[in-house]
Amino acid sequence: MTSTGREHGREMTRREMLRRFLALGLALPGGTALLAACAGGQQPTPTTAAPTQPPAGQASPTAPTTGQAEDKLEIFSWWTNPGEADGLKALFDLFSQRRPGVEIINATVAGGAGTNAKAVLVTRMQGGNPPDSFQVHAGQELIGTWVVAGKMEPINDLFEQEGWNKVMPKTLLDQISHEGKFYSVPVNIHRSNMLWYNKRIFEANNLQPPKTVDEFYQVAEKLKSAGVTPLSVGGKDKFEVPHLFESVLLAVFGPEDYPKLFGDPGMWESDARIQEAIDMLDQFLSYANEDRAALSWADAAQRVIDGSAAMTIMGDWAYGYFINKGAQPGQVFGWVPAPGTDGSFLWLSDSFGLPVGAPHRNNAIEWLKVCGSREGQDAFNPKKGSIPARTDADKSKYDEYLRYSIERFAQDKLAPSVVHGAAANEAYMTAYNNALNVFSASRDKDQLKGMLIEAAKEL
Repeated sequence: MTSTGREHGREMTRREMLRRFLALGLALPGGTALLAACAGGQQPTPTTAAPTQPPAGQASPTAPTTGQAEDKLEIFSWWTNPGEADGLKALFDLFSQRRPGVEIINATVAGGAGTNAKAVLVTRMQGGNPPDSFQVHAGQELIGTWVVAGKMEPINDLFEQEGWNKVMPKTLLDQISHEGKFYSVPVNIHRSNMLWYNKRIFEANNLQPPKTVDEFYQVAEKLKSAGVTPLSVGGKDKFEVPHLFESVLLAVFGPEDYPKLFGDPGMWESDARIQEAIDMLDQFLSYANEDRAALSWADAAQRVIDGSAAMTIMGDWAYGYFINKGAQPGQVFGWVPAPGTDGSFLWLSDSFGLPVGAPHRNNAIEWLKVCGSREGQDAFNPKKGSIPARTDADKSKYDEYLRYSIERFAQDKLAPSVVHGAAANEAYMTAYNNALNVFSASRDKDQLKGMLIEAAKEL
């Protein structure tokens, strides 16, 4: 963060700065350090923060550094599940072709949506021990967490050199830029608001996949009467119910008003539609399994293809999981937008950037080139279950669902995911997620509304 404490042209108060850095565990300006709990429950020892600017005299932010040859590359991510891990390996294979002999350190931390990985990353970045590059969601997770804190190098010259600013949509470029500078390379685009269903269960019960909320209730009642769990929901990774709620919010508010929730904090208290959304979520969960806390998102998805549950609402990384498990699309499972959200594309993007102080900086730059290349994106995304960030993809490499998703991204009204970092800062996401996870267990609607109002103070 700059010494003036300005963010997006607005001066931050000391209280706002304290709250932001307390939530993230980053070093405060002036040298004060705040500790963040890591995944194992330990607290990091405060150390001097890494320099926040590239070395003096460096003409170009992403020009190769000179000196000893680099023999390692450490990539930090949370891609451990089938589909996502396969996509990551495809990128590693391409990098190894370009830099043979370089040892790739695959520093993955398990946990859907990066819930565990982000805590570990904060500890490392605070301690001046960054990986060479790390997975980060485009949007406020990138900008509000790492860029305004001075932890990332701008990479405009790399965008110019590789031509990425000509082959990526402006909507996406806006989410990775701050004050005219680019800070990460998007490798994909995911859609959050998707409902996946078991084709055989629906055929056996003479049902059609629900497009509206009322249709969902009707289908769920029939499935429940037939002894089938209508909706499979996880909770172990601590993002699954928050993820479900963002689709509910989109259904209630629509693509025009949904984004306003993260720009106008007062809406969480004054807009009557918040209560409607809370009531809707409560009704959805009444049709779901009770053992949510024991299931990851992947476990919940597995129940759908196993036939022990009929539906799940999850982003299209579930598609990558399904096909990796050998489930045939259109035969074992099908898909429609989450109820009430047809015509809207709730989007997010995974990206990689260049941390200040990356130990193997030249290799990190080559890694970013792989991530942004057409070859890299066409190798990664069909396995991951996502569509490319580039608009010049080889569509012959993408199957039925992914071609459908490419088309919908181009035609639907776009809305940013809050759970996956596009719509709001990390401090808000943490408070929002906590509110929804408490509700998953308590089902106390008044408590949830109060916690959501309190969370909005972080916006």
